[in-house]
Amino acid sequence: MLKAVIVDDEPKAIQSLIWEINNFSEEIEVIKSFTNPDKALTYLNTNTLVDCLFLDVQMPTIGGFQFLEQLHNPNFAIVITTAYDEYAIKALKHDALDYLLKPIDSDDLRNCISKIKKHSERTINSSKLERMLINFNTQFDKKKITINTDGKLLFLDIDDIIYIESDGNYSTLHLQKQKKIVITKKLKEVDAILPEHYFFRIHNSYIINLNKIKAFIKNEGYVVMDSDHKIPVARQRKSDFLEKL
Repeated sequence: MLKAVIVDDEPKAIQSLIWEINNFSEEIEVIKSFTNPDKALTYLNTNTLVDCLFLDVQMPTIGGFQFLEQLHNPNFAIVITTAYDEYAIKALKHDALDYLLKPIDSDDLRNCISKIKKHSERTINSSKLERMLINFNTQFDKKKITINTDGKLLFLDIDDIIYIESDGNYSTLHLQKQKKIVITKKLKEVDAILPEHYFFRIHNSYIINLNKIKAFIKNEGYVVMDSDHKIPVARQRKSDFLEKL
């Protein structure tokens, strides 16, 4: 059964949509509903058992489209619900799967649920393929890493990565030939992917490829990488770093 979450600042609108779903489909279950967008964001950004989100556009604290921008890599279907039809184009631009106009028509809801089912099936098949690719890459090519970001898989040669730099919820991979790749992962998440034998988190904001160090300037506390970038060595990580060397 598909699992849905509703976010709407009006309790009556939530009750009405739950009633519609319960009466017109046995294939979808509302597992959570929120009138507080902040609590909804916390839930959605930490819960992977969601297949679709019914989201109201006009809410007093956080608007629906602003809400979407604060979601971390949602892989569930997004359905915009609103009493105003002028938001349709904007909904499509925010990758919404569908758009339901209040009061919600039962036929529109049935069609919407059909779209959600197809979306869920595609997501499941995509996840299976992704696992196969990652397993294959891990098993047969020890010199590559796989990074899942923004709906795509990146297969990168370890030797191409010089260092990784933190930028809040993003990380920048600095590669050979002055190339850069920005990914939607925190540095902590990237660190968990990288093989310890090759990489070391030398600072809260940096991970370095140990094979790409050109020099370690002890007195000033930084390393010089092959790209000539200077990376600071955190004081509390210095002894561990020297052991790695």
